[in-house]
Amino acid sequence: MEVQERDDPETIGRRVQQLRAARGLTQKQLAEPAYTPAYVSTLEAGRVRASDEALRHIAGRLGVTFEELAAGRSPHLATALRLRLTEAQRTLATGEAEEAAAQYAALFAEAETHGLVRERATALLGLGECALDTGDLVEARQYFERAEEELAGRPLPVRVPALRGRAVAHYLAGELRYAVYLLETAVDELNRGGLHDPDALLLLYASVIGPYMDMGAHARAAQAAEFALALAPQVEDPALLARMHRSVARTLLAEGRVAEADASLAKAAELYRRLQLRTELANCHWMRGYVYAQDGELERAEQELREALTMLSATRAALYSSQAAVELADVLHRRGRSEEAAGLLHGVLGDLSSERGAVHAAAAHRLLGIIAEDARDTEVAEEHYVRALSLLERAGAAGDLADLCRLLGDLLRRTGRVEAALDAYRTGLGHRTAPGTTTLGPAPAQPPL
Repeated sequence: MEVQERDDPETIGRRVQQLRAARGLTQKQLAEPAYTPAYVSTLEAGRVRASDEALRHIAGRLGVTFEELAAGRSPHLATALRLRLTEAQRTLATGEAEEAAAQYAALFAEAETHGLVRERATALLGLGECALDTGDLVEARQYFERAEEELAGRPLPVRVPALRGRAVAHYLAGELRYAVYLLETAVDELNRGGLHDPDALLLLYASVIGPYMDMGAHARAAQAAEFALALAPQVEDPALLARMHRSVARTLLAEGRVAEADASLAKAAELYRRLQLRTELANCHWMRGYVYAQDGELERAEQELREALTMLSATRAALYSSQAAVELADVLHRRGRSEEAAGLLHGVLGDLSSERGAVHAAAAHRLLGIIAEDARDTEVAEEHYVRALSLLERAGAAGDLADLCRLLGDLLRRTGRVEAALDAYRTGLGHRTAPGTTTLGPAPAQPPL
């Protein structure tokens, strides 16, 4: 496999001289018939930057590969490293995020030692996904930013997983508008530029559903879910195929068929990457559940949300699972099962905070406040409402904030605190100039489905 980078002329010169001496060749024997002994002498002294053609000739005479001569590493090294990267992807796909992170960290260090750019980027993406699964959002964003730097200059579809990861980290940290901006800009560029890539588009559409919903852009969220589910059949049942390609790659590598092993590994890596879409597809079921709940179809809503929660729990995505559980608790409360809903909410609040799932942390406190009010415990209800208000103000979730101010104002008015109630209502009115809308601007271009 040809490399994009090579060592400096002095390093290559020393390598040529050492290999020539080890094989008992003279400079004339190494040079003939295409070059002169003087050229080889100049090259070994590091005073000339040899062309690829010259290095291929010399590599052939020395019995090594172009990559071994130009970069000092065997082509088997990069392929073996990619094989181990697919192993780490498999580990992450089965929900073992901490173990996968350890594998990725070791592989990144090895790739950096050998100057393997593509492998460094793959390891950084894996580390970012592991951090998302464990809820370490700042760390996740940093990994994705570094992956984007490694992939700078590559086509947009190649950069989408890193960009999407960074957007999700911002979203989960409560930075809704910026997350939407990143995702919509990428969708628009792909569709307007004719870069239709189903995998990249599915990632983007499924990832933007959450921010859309939290910002009140329900129509856009529904459309994104529709597009994502239309693309989803292209990523069904990847695990078996990935395992097969991984096994084939091992066999080919053992036989010295490096290029074929690389091709098989590329297929396995792509399939393992698609396995991560289980989280994204769970978000689509989550979205369907929300829509059913809004339409009053609570039984169907519960079914969809439980499906989403089951999928997310299977991947051990604790933060996502906690968010879906909040939506499910709302449906359970509306179906008259408030005690079950409260238990679910108290069980997940420990995984949510102002920096991790702020909007859903606020939703949990809001619902616990409503349940407390129903039980005539106004003190506990007010405490939950105030916590929710603080979280929503930070996240900028305008529609939810207006509704919460109404709830808090009504509670304060009923308990005789009229001035405080008026303050709460005024705060809410400041966020109700356009209920349920956002400042998102025009929708991105649609894909040619």
